[in-house]
Amino acid sequence: MSAVIAAGRRFLPRGYRDFARQILIWVGFLVAYQLARGVADRDPAEALRHGADVIDLQQRLGGLWELSLQGALLSSGFLMTLTSWTYWLSQFVVLGLALLFVYLRRNDSFLRFRNTILAANVIGLAGYIAFPTAPPRMFGEYGFVDVLAQFSSLNHGSAVVELASNPYAAIPSLHAADALIVGITMAVLVRHWLFKALWLAWPAWVAFCVMATGNHFWLDIVAGAAVAGLAAGAISAMSLRAAPARAT
Repeated sequence: MSAVIAAGRRFLPRGYRDFARQILIWVGFLVAYQLARGVADRDPAEALRHGADVIDLQQRLGGLWELSLQGALLSSGFLMTLTSWTYWLSQFVVLGLALLFVYLRRNDSFLRFRNTILAANVIGLAGYIAFPTAPPRMFGEYGFVDVLAQFSSLNHGSAVVELASNPYAAIPSLHAADALIVGITMAVLVRHWLFKALWLAWPAWVAFCVMATGNHFWLDIVAGAAVAGLAAGAISAMSLRAAPARAT
């Protein structure tokens, strides 16, 4: 037991109790996500209408750029594999590992990072409830292809994915929002220039992956970036207001 306590003191900046608290926060968020998912996917017809509205708006604004990305993707088996795994891993695995790294190695920056991610996801969940939207992969009549369904053993029809995902959560893209927050935060916190460059490229790569695989419209990406900016601004403003109170 003493060895376990010593390990906690050595590796956990704030001890086991705080680490457990952080885990409980994320478990609570996942429960909230499932509740929001149950509300958001009650009316598939409405989500399909909203998806068609997004397509119409994009056609008037400049076109369905996602189709060109899909054309490039479908010409390369390696690229299809890479983008599919990026889609599945970016939202939870990469995000989770980034949070763990910041918590363990850059703990002074953890609360703002965590709170910005949580704020962005809360805003996104509200958007899904208010405006459930079907993704491009559900509109084959426009030429979209469900890349994950055709070329990946893990897809939206898999039991574990159906349990955990919201099929009508296209706008805003939380993949894009979270990747932007993670990419900028990690680029600031890591020290080597190569890792800084890779993290700065991460949001653009994730945006490409989610559009090329038929899971998000480009307007979803724009909305996701706006959500990330709104969340960062709100958390920064709260931190500035709290600073004088801590000083006194």
